[in-house]
Amino acid sequence: MSETILVTGSTGFIGARLLHCLEGRDFAVRVLLRPESNARSLPEGVDAVRADFSDPDALGRAVLGVARIVHLAGITRARNEEEFDRGNVMPVRNLLAAVREHNPGLKRFVLVSSLAAAGPASEGVHGVRESDEPRPVSAYGRSKLRAERICMDASGTVPVTIVRPPAVYGPGDRDVLQVFRMLSKGVLVSAGNPFVQRFSMIYVDDLVRGIMEAAYSGNAAGHLYYLTSRQTWSWDDVIAAARPSLGFGKLRRIVLPNPLVYLLGAFGGLAGRLSGKPPLINRDKANELVQDYWVCSSEKAAEELGFIAATQLAEGVGKTIAWYRKKGWM
Repeated sequence: MSETILVTGSTGFIGARLLHCLEGRDFAVRVLLRPESNARSLPEGVDAVRADFSDPDALGRAVLGVARIVHLAGITRARNEEEFDRGNVMPVRNLLAAVREHNPGLKRFVLVSSLAAAGPASEGVHGVRESDEPRPVSAYGRSKLRAERICMDASGTVPVTIVRPPAVYGPGDRDVLQVFRMLSKGVLVSAGNPFVQRFSMIYVDDLVRGIMEAAYSGNAAGHLYYLTSRQTWSWDDVIAAARPSLGFGKLRRIVLPNPLVYLLGAFGGLAGRLSGKPPLINRDKANELVQDYWVCSSEKAAEELGFIAATQLAEGVGKTIAWYRKKGWM
């Protein structure tokens, strides 16, 4: 009989792609859906359990009998640290408590965290490594780091593996979509110093494969890994990768100076407090945008998991833009 894998965050960008990649494989898939989540997009045969992360009984039903858990659910926008903790920390704490009570034989709990938990690198060549001291620069990053520490504290009783992806792109992503829409019009607006900035990226299908390798590797329990491409990229690299698919000619580049980015963040934060809704940009997000080196090292994952992100940037960007066009997003 096949194992059952529980996936949280299955209606999000990465979660939906994970379910797509699991179709037809020898797994029974269960998803944990919040009460308000839409189940219509789930693949056929997926077992859906409705549960709020604050409901221990419902979480107990969700984790009962599963062999592995991939926890993707979380939030990237909030008004303050408390809201980030409700979205990113409390679910991890309560899921682990449910595992200890209802499924002590769980084989692996994979937490999909973020490079934001570590913060940016000090230089753009090697990037941050798993052994480096985390220095998150935003409330989002701090909440992801707190969730990681809860996992590591539980690793004596629950076999936990943490993976930190950098920027993720691919079919279904709406964040990078905005960049490609700008480029298609011959414009690129960026913050910080785009002529210095370098960043790590990973194509979503590579990330999904890395998550599954972390879930099944016998050596991964109790460890943290960056799942990323071996190369780091610049804005010029992204422009060159997108140009053949988008066909833009001369590009107008608009660079927002750091003081303006922080001013926009201040106004966005104020608007969020007045409206009661998470803002698109606040001071924390501004602080992330102006960093020069959002880069991390792929070495440990390659050595211990045998994981290498195989999709080159031009290939991944081409596939992504083709998918956007097929879906009418561009």
